[in-house]
Amino acid sequence: MKIQANQFSNDDITVSFNPCKCINSERCARELSSVFRQSVIPWIDMEGAPSNHIMAQIKKCPSGALSYKVNAQEYA
Repeated sequence: MKIQANQFSNDDITVSFNPCKCINSERCARELSSVFRQSVIPWIDMEGAPSNHIMAQIKKCPSGALSYKVNAQEYA
């Protein structure tokens, strides 16, 4: 899977960030600082919390700058 500069993935989900849409980046950093970090690059650490916590925080994004998709699961 090719990852774009503003996409971050773990085994479960891929998070996309559109900085042009962002109106309040402080909110995600304040509410889930283990994932959304303000002073570290890359600023989204997908290992900072369980995927369900990351998805819940993204759903609170007021501008839609953050979104996610569930990665396809491969079964043997």
